[in-house]
Amino acid sequence: MKKNSVLWLLTLFLTIPSLCLAAPVKIGVINSMTGPEAPIGENLTNGIKLAQEDLKKKGIAVDLKWEDDTGKPQIAMSAMEKLATRDRVAGVVGPYTSACANAVSKLAGKYKVPLLVPAAAKEEITRQGNKWVYRLNAPADVYASVLIDAMLTLGKPSTMALIYENTDFGTSTSTTAKSYAVRKGIRIVADESYSKGSPDYRSTLTKIKSKNPDLVFMVSYVADAILIMRQAREIGLQPKAFLGGGAGFTTAEFAREKVISNNVFSSTQWTDDVNWPGASDFGRRYKAKFGKEPTYHAACAYAAMMIMAETASKSAGDREKTRAGLKSGAWNGIMGEVRFSDYAGFTNQNNHQMLVQQLQNGRYETVFPAKFATRKPVYPFPKWR
Repeated sequence: MKKNSVLWLLTLFLTIPSLCLAAPVKIGVINSMTGPEAPIGENLTNGIKLAQEDLKKKGIAVDLKWEDDTGKPQIAMSAMEKLATRDRVAGVVGPYTSACANAVSKLAGKYKVPLLVPAAAKEEITRQGNKWVYRLNAPADVYASVLIDAMLTLGKPSTMALIYENTDFGTSTSTTAKSYAVRKGIRIVADESYSKGSPDYRSTLTKIKSKNPDLVFMVSYVADAILIMRQAREIGLQPKAFLGGGAGFTTAEFAREKVISNNVFSSTQWTDDVNWPGASDFGRRYKAKFGKEPTYHAACAYAAMMIMAETASKSAGDREKTRAGLKSGAWNGIMGEVRFSDYAGFTNQNNHQMLVQQLQNGRYETVFPAKFATRKPVYPFPKWR
């Protein structure tokens, strides 16, 4: 009798998988954890760590396979190939930079692995008709348009100068900024690109100063963003507004440079004071755990990992079912409503509402659109001291 009972229990255990602990779903992460973009990459890593905590609370077991692309597309492609063929992940979150994400997107289709890009801006990433590539954040055209729309509500700027790095992110964002500004009746008086990591921007900024633009639109990562603003102050560049196209102008490192960062506007995917479900709680948790304010990169990475892991878990790690689940799903969390749609030439693109923030007394404050604003904007830019 005892022997029969043991056999019966063993048979039941083997034939009803739901009684067994589900194997963790494998998710790949490609991020810039070292190299020049590591300061921003750290925010993505931290956001994913908070997602791991919340997935665990939901009973979703994940086995994350981390890959460092160092900000280089070729390394990112090697990482994607490894995740797809050796690690056999159900899906991939990342990479961070536009250059890396655009390169990796080609392999997502080749290996039929769902790729969810959390925070890369280049429009091409989701304009290839690739059904395996999804993007959470708004693309480059919105980085520019939301800033220009904000300025048009504050005054009547008639001229704009641009200074931007000659990377995929810089050129795509500046191209859309020029096009949108012209459509809105703003004349481009200077168009200056630079090599990332240049030691001195004073000659370029002096050239821009000679054009006396109402707006200066900038696209840079952290180190260059700080140096450009330091040297803008040195030469006395005095537009009505400095506009930072995301990235380096939205970081804690930039905010700490109060003398040169105060009153700079920047476009952002997220703020902790926006009224999206869980946004403020995420901000509090992030600061408590990591000792600094989160950037939008952290929020984007958190949301992307939650969406990818939940969808892959429901699909038992099956790539095709995960892809289909991302396409048909809808979510409402710290990034607001998320749905991956096909529109305006984009495929699987979340039509995300971007925000405009301004540094006021060392803190990022949401100032546009009006329904999300927590502070009134300071405009025009005060005289340098």
